[in-house]
Amino acid sequence: MRRAMRYCACLFITTLLTFAAMTRAEGEAVPVTPAQGTVQVAFTPWDDAESLLLETLGRARREILVQAYLLTSRAIAASLVAAKQRGLEVSVLADARQHADNPSSLLPSLAEKGIPVRLETRYRNAHNKIMIIDAGTKDVVIVTGSYNFTRSAQRMNSENLFLIRGNLALARRFRQNWERHRADAVPLGQAISQ
Repeated sequence: MRRAMRYCACLFITTLLTFAAMTRAEGEAVPVTPAQGTVQVAFTPWDDAESLLLETLGRARREILVQAYLLTSRAIAASLVAAKQRGLEVSVLADARQHADNPSSLLPSLAEKGIPVRLETRYRNAHNKIMIIDAGTKDVVIVTGSYNFTRSAQRMNSENLFLIRGNLALARRFRQNWERHRADAVPLGQAISQ
């Protein structure tokens, strides 16, 4: 009995020390960002999340950064192209496997219109679905949620779309993460030719 207790105590201490070492190795704690600005949420199929997103993209004035699992919505693609034509910086990151497995992916058409498109190949699933609009300005909007940028997201799926407006600190965190993913991603043409 004592031997079993000593074994359990040693196992517990070893686990605790391992966890403490792993926590230190992972870096600092995840920062807490103060609530600021406004939050708007739409739930599909009941709310018209697609129109809300398109209206938000139409109001963008400087920059739109996209991180998509899949992009097949013609309306969203057209809105990104229109933003590019208005002189905005528009850049897209997307999951490489989803792009390769879905012939309806609109990434090539975005690239043809001059929008930089990079594919994330490092992860099994690059499952982020975000947009960062006009980061660094008082009009910043963070788009996030389960809502895929696809044709079926509005009509066939049960999704949520969050628009967080006016939170500069949170937008900085999202942009830093977007930049980190961008650094690991490969240009669309390079990914296709491999």
